[in-house]
Amino acid sequence: EYPFHRRVSGFTSSLRTSSAETFIPTPVDLANGLHRPPQKPAILRKISAAQQLSASEVVTHLGQTVVLASGTLSVLLHCEAVGNPKPTISWAKNGEEVKYNDRLLLQPDDSLQILAPVEADVGFYACNASNALGSDSVSIAVTLAGKPLIKASRATVINTESPAVTVDIGSMVKTIQKANVTINCQVAGVPEAKVTWFKNKVKLSSPHHLHDGSLFIGNVSLSNQGLYSCKAANLHGEVTESSQLLVLEPPRPLPYLEELTAVLTNAGPSTHSVLTSPSGTKLTVSPGGSALIGCAVDGHPTPNITWLYSGEPLNLQHQLLAAGRILQILNVSDFTDGEFSCLAQNEAGSLTQRMSLAIQEYRWSVDKLTACSASCGHRGVQLPLLRCLLDGAEVNTSYCRETPKPSLQPIACNRRDCPSRWMVTSWSPCTRSCGGGLQTRRVTCQRLTATGSSVPMSNEACAQVSKRPVDTQNCNRQPCVEWVASSWGQCNGPCIGPRLAVQHRQVFCQTKDGTSVSSDQCSSLPRPLSTQNCWTDVCGVHWRVSLWTVCTATCGNYGFQSRRVDCVHIRTNKPMMEHHCSWRPRPANWQRCNITPCENGTLLRGGEAEHCRSRKEGRVLSQKRSTGPC
Repeated sequence: EYPFHRRVSGFTSSLRTSSAETFIPTPVDLANGLHRPPQKPAILRKISAAQQLSASEVVTHLGQTVVLASGTLSVLLHCEAVGNPKPTISWAKNGEEVKYNDRLLLQPDDSLQILAPVEADVGFYACNASNALGSDSVSIAVTLAGKPLIKASRATVINTESPAVTVDIGSMVKTIQKANVTINCQVAGVPEAKVTWFKNKVKLSSPHHLHDGSLFIGNVSLSNQGLYSCKAANLHGEVTESSQLLVLEPPRPLPYLEELTAVLTNAGPSTHSVLTSPSGTKLTVSPGGSALIGCAVDGHPTPNITWLYSGEPLNLQHQLLAAGRILQILNVSDFTDGEFSCLAQNEAGSLTQRMSLAIQEYRWSVDKLTACSASCGHRGVQLPLLRCLLDGAEVNTSYCRETPKPSLQPIACNRRDCPSRWMVTSWSPCTRSCGGGLQTRRVTCQRLTATGSSVPMSNEACAQVSKRPVDTQNCNRQPCVEWVASSWGQCNGPCIGPRLAVQHRQVFCQTKDGTSVSSDQCSSLPRPLSTQNCWTDVCGVHWRVSLWTVCTATCGNYGFQSRRVDCVHIRTNKPMMEHHCSWRPRPANWQRCNITPCENGTLLRGGEAEHCRSRKEGRVLSQKRSTGPC
């Protein structure tokens, strides 16, 4: 059944399917390349004891424990997965990607082989299968001489919302109060390892444990903080992994701030103080005074304080005191009226407290005029000039920003007739879109009067003042061009699908009289296609495979078999060049076979049997050292 859970070789292995619907093909389906709908990857689980190939080679499947002995020379970890598209297989050890080398080998069937295993190879190996639709992963443990092994993580988990959090041992856990925390300790070993939990090196009582060796800490508080350790032990040894648990408390407001009282005692008489609050407080000061603004907050860990002015970081002169909890403004005149806020943040959350600053006695004054907007005609005006005053003295207008401006009435000025001048209309549309055309406009001499009317004048009156503007100009002088395409070529390009190829034609830019020009001159015009797909019987091809040959060996590690793979025409069945079939993956033409241990007395094929008899009789058949199956 899928999914299922089973204890194997001294540790609990949770074997689960992927989120896809599990599809288990029959051997006939796999051999015939069964066509099936798209499917997420699913790793095939096989639960059986690890197989021994002689005393030195171990072959096993996922979900088991491999025990390395002193004579182990090779370990082969199998991983088979189904899915559509075909899943990509990758291997990881203890959460990190396996780096293949001359000892860690990825076999053609995606199995992972460990040659001459050493203690550094001990760990949890995970087979990961993925395609465009999803992924699946299953683990296998490799231990040394049955010694205990713990599956550990080095992640940092921060929980600020969820009522429950589960992590692997070795993780750093930061969580809010009252959450339930479960720390998994998955172990392997032969015989089965015993799990013992400690907090700050003191053994915990059994009520904290769950049935599978995990540790459960319910309704956590600050008293639950500490270092939690999982020790796995059996007769071969012991191993320990630890997780640090930190309990988070979001920032919260306090009713007072002791540091503010101490700083205010040493300040001058013109210094005002105020505490920020979540609902907002207010401070009114005179220009030139100073202010102390306190941010009284608490939390665990201690929150970081960031000061803002009108929602933006402070960029004017200020000082931070008491580890950032007090903002000192030496001169409030550097600021306009606005809102100061302190943002308290830690890993559990954030809190914003506010304070509004108001500065007194700034006002607008209207006692000067701007320059006249025109030298003649009927539109000249002057506007009253606004000034910001403080006790009769002009200051920067930014200090009056929050004060309503008085109503301003424009005053007429320079209302008199203007000198004669040339007047022109807009250019007319070009007479041609390309190849050269003309544009025209109207040019007249006029005079604007003080009443706003325009009076026609003689050209001589304007010619005394300035040169007459032109009334005709050339336009659209670029040549007239178009895209021209040749006839389509033959449909004999590379095959891109069943009976599907590519054909081409030439596309170039030329003038109306047939002269070829640069393609850039036609860039503003839609360009015809130069390539398109086409149907051709030449591409009606497929891969044809023959039956597999007889395996070259009945047992051992060296048997293989082959078959013939040809590209042939679907209709005529005649052989074709292989590149015509390249749009489909080429089937494999050889594979390993009969990879099983050779028992005593097993008959070998042909020359292998003769070779073994010769060795027993002391005869030498080759100058090379024998590495055959016997």
